[in-house]
Amino acid sequence: MTSEDPSATALPASTSLANRYGSQKRALGGKTKRYIVVAVLLVVIGLLFWVATSSSQSSVSFKDLGYTTTDATQSEVNFQVTKNPGATAKCAVKAMDSKFAVVGWKVVEIDPNTLKDGTEGGRTTAHRTVLHTESEAVSAVVDNCWIVDGGK
Repeated sequence: MTSEDPSATALPASTSLANRYGSQKRALGGKTKRYIVVAVLLVVIGLLFWVATSSSQSSVSFKDLGYTTTDATQSEVNFQVTKNPGATAKCAVKAMDSKFAVVGWKVVEIDPNTLKDGTEGGRTTAHRTVLHTESEAVSAVVDNCWIVDGGK
């Protein structure tokens, strides 16, 4: 008499795979999927709101119009600033020598404008500032402008 070897009996494929790799994962339910979609939408809307409000609060731009070097110790810089007429801005202006080393630096405060100042209802105004330099400048530009918190 022969007896059957229990290890030789074939198990169904799903049972042997489950024993080897573990049981199948459950799919996400309908409510869980909805909660995930709503959470992602809320995060995206929040990011869009943040980007829209942060850029509108501190928008200031500048444009270099030109410069003149009056002598080895002084340069004049002409530039335009576009901002909200009621805001106060500060602009960093620099003069450089032929090796691009900064030989003069100044922070200029741009006060709030009236609607009659400049163009675009007071948004864009022209400015001129004098920089005292350590040596003769071959270039002078506005480096950066920003809105001052708290008005002044």
